[in-house]
Amino acid sequence: MTLLSNSPASDSQLNYPDLVQTNPGTLAGRFMRMFWQPVYRSQDIAAGRTMPIKIMGEDFTLYRGETGAAHVLAQRCAHRRTQLSVGWVEGDCIRCFYHGWKYDSSGQCVEQPAEDASFAAKIRIRSYPTQEYLGLVFAYLGEGSPPPLPRFPELEGEGVIENYTFVRACNFFRHLELDPAHIAFVHRDSPEAESGLTGIPTIECQETDYGFVFYARRDDKVQTQHRLMPNASYFKVFPMDAESGWRDRVAWRVPVDDEHYVSFIADLVHVTGEAAQRYKERHSAGAKKTGPSIPDLVEAVLAGKLRIEDVKDLGANVVFFQDEVALLAQGDIGSQNIEELGSADSLVSLQRQLWMRELSALAKGRPLKQWTRPPQLIATTGV
Repeated sequence: MTLLSNSPASDSQLNYPDLVQTNPGTLAGRFMRMFWQPVYRSQDIAAGRTMPIKIMGEDFTLYRGETGAAHVLAQRCAHRRTQLSVGWVEGDCIRCFYHGWKYDSSGQCVEQPAEDASFAAKIRIRSYPTQEYLGLVFAYLGEGSPPPLPRFPELEGEGVIENYTFVRACNFFRHLELDPAHIAFVHRDSPEAESGLTGIPTIECQETDYGFVFYARRDDKVQTQHRLMPNASYFKVFPMDAESGWRDRVAWRVPVDDEHYVSFIADLVHVTGEAAQRYKERHSAGAKKTGPSIPDLVEAVLAGKLRIEDVKDLGANVVFFQDEVALLAQGDIGSQNIEELGSADSLVSLQRQLWMRELSALAKGRPLKQWTRPPQLIATTGV
């Protein structure tokens, strides 16, 4: 497979920074805004509460109406540009803290206490289509009518849905390029290794109707992961314990800005009945553990104050810790200009080629590929 150069392509004049910069107006930002993006965990925003959020370098207001519906509006009131998230939720509306201008979920101003009643009808702020699915709040932040919200029937069966989220201080594309070859080194002392994902795999990648699929072969066993354009993955995750078994996971890597991204994860744990109750009790007990945060531990490792092998008692979270060290140790995105890719980097190469192709089409006003997925995806563990 021919590896993608980091120098500008002759036909598109695009280079690596075009893939990773997603602020408003950028090519990748326009591309990412053509898809639904998760923006918050459903469980973290109660009815009647507001929250400021930042996605792809842009600020928004998330609130949950008293009826329970989640809504996303522009960050600021149209009047004196006050941050709406410091205001109040009234019904399914939000009222500005400063002078009481009130907006409904469509962004229409419906009340201005100090103004003539006719003025409110002339004022509207931006609103964004919002849906909830798999325990996550999704928003469509692009122009025009949104496409259908992607569904994952693989996670709609019986079992326990769990959601995780975390922020990392690096560009989102770093995580999209996290390939299966790293497991043999980064996770050699982790539940992944204990689950049988050992040794250096042979990796094969191919484009699909929904993005691409990769196969990591270890002897006669194959680990399969699906990447759904632009920034979602579906795969199997190692067991938390013997009773719960391998989990189905969908994960999105969403830019906060060009130096941070947030992961939103939905897992289907295949336990029901009493086994599900036991699992929840075990998981709840594990969540109460205290100690240094993963970012603090990573910072200490990168500063040479701590060795990776010195970090103990993280349980399954050791995988998140090890990944974070690997990703942040790469430095800023400028280092991509001098990296040396090899034949084992087929995942990295293919992903960059797909993004370059799509962004080049977008820049030239040509049609983009219409990504569609089959009714069912099959992920294998490789053990």
